[in-house]
Amino acid sequence: MIEEQQQGIRLQAWLRLLREGGPAGESADALCRYVRACPGVQQAYWLGWQERGRIYAHEGRGPDLPPGQGDPLQASDLALYRALQRRRYLSLEQAREQPCWLAGRLRRAGLVHGGLLPLAQPRPGILLVAMAPGADPAWLPELGVLLHSLLAQLPLMAASSPLLNTDPQAAIEFEPDATPRALNAAMQRLLGERPLTEVAALLPVNYRQLVSACLGQGRAIGEVEAQVGERILLWQFIPEPAERRVLARCRDATEELTASREAAVATRLYRLITENTTDLISRHTPDGRFLDASPASWVLLGYWPEQLRGQPVQPLLHPRDRALQLRRAGEALARDGYLTLTYRVRHRQGHYLWFETACRAIRETYTGAVVEVVCVSRDITARVQAEENNRRLAEVVKANTDLVLFIDPEGRLTSVNPSGRRALGIEEGGALPALAALMSGEDFARLQRQGWAAAERDGAWTAEARLLPLGGGTALTVSLVLLAHKGAGGQYYFSLVARDMTERELREAQQRRHQDELAHTARLVTLGELASGIAHEINQPLAAVVNYAGASLRYLNGMADNPGALDKVAEGLHRITGHARHAAEVISRLRGFLRKGQRRMQALDMEEVVREAIDFCAWEAARHRITIVPQLAPALPVVYGDPVLLEQVLLNLLRNAIEANRERHPDADSRIRLRVEAEPERLLLRVSDQGPGVGPEQRARLFTPFYTSKADGLGLGLSMSRSIVEGFGGGLDLEPNGSEGATFYCWLPRRPEDGAGNAIAGEQRTGGQ
Repeated sequence: MIEEQQQGIRLQAWLRLLREGGPAGESADALCRYVRACPGVQQAYWLGWQERGRIYAHEGRGPDLPPGQGDPLQASDLALYRALQRRRYLSLEQAREQPCWLAGRLRRAGLVHGGLLPLAQPRPGILLVAMAPGADPAWLPELGVLLHSLLAQLPLMAASSPLLNTDPQAAIEFEPDATPRALNAAMQRLLGERPLTEVAALLPVNYRQLVSACLGQGRAIGEVEAQVGERILLWQFIPEPAERRVLARCRDATEELTASREAAVATRLYRLITENTTDLISRHTPDGRFLDASPASWVLLGYWPEQLRGQPVQPLLHPRDRALQLRRAGEALARDGYLTLTYRVRHRQGHYLWFETACRAIRETYTGAVVEVVCVSRDITARVQAEENNRRLAEVVKANTDLVLFIDPEGRLTSVNPSGRRALGIEEGGALPALAALMSGEDFARLQRQGWAAAERDGAWTAEARLLPLGGGTALTVSLVLLAHKGAGGQYYFSLVARDMTERELREAQQRRHQDELAHTARLVTLGELASGIAHEINQPLAAVVNYAGASLRYLNGMADNPGALDKVAEGLHRITGHARHAAEVISRLRGFLRKGQRRMQALDMEEVVREAIDFCAWEAARHRITIVPQLAPALPVVYGDPVLLEQVLLNLLRNAIEANRERHPDADSRIRLRVEAEPERLLLRVSDQGPGVGPEQRARLFTPFYTSKADGLGLGLSMSRSIVEGFGGGLDLEPNGSEGATFYCWLPRRPEDGAGNAIAGEQRTGGQ
């Protein structure tokens, strides 16, 4: 019943277009729509007769037939036109036999079942009806009779809306002033118990303007919304110019528009998420070929989505992951429908990234076969690298020989590495003790008082402490480093790294003993090299003693004859005493220089150290016509060190300078400058010679042990001197000296003259000297 009503509406629409003189294409489309809805019809075409071209040409917006065979300029349907003047129906089989252009078009279109119906309105043409295979076309001649009859009655039809009462949709007919003239049964049901005067409540608020515009413009206005409670009505206003009326039809589009709007919102949201997410969303065929990808593919892989479409995913995978991952993916998706993979994928620039991909299979409804795979992938390279770094760090902590203790914000131990467990007597898997149980009371109080706050402020806090193993045992002297780590929530976690200093102190003490023994040996060698000068310095006062003693004896023997001889004897004894004391001082200085005992760190009298070092090598310098010029700044600051060791360093530098001057000026006068000056944080001693200088190759190896340019040298003087000065907290190096010579500079840190300095001065270190 409904289908018959729809067919009636379609037929009335065609007749209305003809009666109102609408465009030929629209009337042709209306007629084809009516015919296509008939049983068994596969397609319908309207071909209008072209008088000038003498061919039938397609009209309307429907599908067209292919061109005919032969030269289009020679095309003609005149024979078919004349045949249809004599007949009102022609089957397609008969039309294909006609000597005309349309016959070739029918053959090329493969149309063999149906017929041609000639019509004269609105202008001459034919209605081509193609029937489906097996359909009975016997009713087509009757359709032609019906259409001819309707065309003959067209001028006599009443100028009213014939569709109003047969329209299944709610419809109203309006006068030009928008006054309702009539409404159909469907509209009456929609209106319900309300009177006709309340029909405006169902109409758009501007329906009067729409009626006026519809008539004034002579066109239909459609899809105008009217909100009626929770329902949405879509109105269409159709003009009837001949009767000066407007037909308004509506349909309930609540579900349609609601679903459409929700779908639009969902589509916009999905598009927004897809286009802006940093994850790669992609679709694939079951064998891994890309169907589509989100724009994130450019950021993650260096490819635009257009470049990935149709490409297989296999070449992008790391060779080690390729076969395994694809096989796992295929099996899991076929079995479970989802899978999460972690693998390496190649970026367009050639490097590999770690990806984590969640896959979901899309199955065919009836067979259950996987027809598509949707994937969401993210770059987890940073996470994998962080996990790998954490794993390596954990292995380092586990293998570390230092004691590592992890502490929570409340100060409780949470983990201890194996070295810490062994050193502290904590059983593997056993409960961890409180931190206070592993430290002496004084050290733990210092940690509580200073450590936590300093670590949170500066990131680390260091101190010397003693750790107490569980169950007793020897306490461990350790160097502590307390590290603060800020968690994601802002709370602090701590790690305590403790290094056992016992073995290191033993090694350092042994190293100092070896160094001091070596320094003592070097001093013996130096004094051996200075033996002639030392002998000369001792022989002079001894010779004077002998001379003055002999003279005194002569004066005593002649005292009877010389009353003033007693005064001469007294003067001789006085001079003997002075020269003997000078010889004793020389011997005392030698004994001090060769002493072997504890290293004494004390405030240094720099003038005395410099003077004694110059005195040791003064005779050697004078023999080679070399003058040593000391230049000491006034009010020198306090520095600390062992005076004997520092004197040894200066003696090494002065003797090296003497040899350099002797090589450059063998028979001429030269000089060596020894300058001592103060800087804000250190005291500098410079020894400058006038020798041949030091070349770049020599400079690179100058402080290397056992390297020497002397034929009989050991190569230990400079390296040992640098070690001695570094033990005082200073340094020794070479600086350029202009066009000639070399300058060695030694610096020592300045220390305050207070309790701290006294503490340093009192510090004792054992070692052979």
